[in-house]
Amino acid sequence: MTEWLASLGVELNIIPHLVALLIAYVLALPIGWDRERNERSAGLRTFPLVAIASCGFIQAAETITLGNAEATARVVEGLINGVGFIGGGAILVGKVGTRGTATAASIWATGAIGVAVGLGSYDTAIVLSIVTFATLKWMTNFKSEKNENLTQKSDL
Repeated sequence: MTEWLASLGVELNIIPHLVALLIAYVLALPIGWDRERNERSAGLRTFPLVAIASCGFIQAAETITLGNAEATARVVEGLINGVGFIGGGAILVGKVGTRGTATAASIWATGAIGVAVGLGSYDTAIVLSIVTFATLKWMTNFKSEKNENLTQKSDL
């Protein structure tokens, strides 16, 4: 089959794309695991999907944006807006307060992880993954008592 595609002028170079998608997936898993474990609106399925979709859009556009920083910037801009829109769906506003902003922000960060991997900036993606996971995991200990009281009231 690949010979037939090659005769048509179609080159398949799947392995580098699979590796990048796998890296984006793995870097998003700890974030999704944390959200799932804490029973948030988005979790173990959402975060890896956001990361691989963002990475995939960058890779899919690679042939038309190669060497054109402005075109690449437009793709990234669209991803920033689109992932922000998905994150906005995780935010719930109620009488007692607003919930889901950390999940929304972490969805946005996960999109950035996918974009970074798609652009080949693996070091940035790794740092984003570590900092996002660490923030979600350990910064909850520093939440104010007021926020905890609001959460308790909204659970009633």
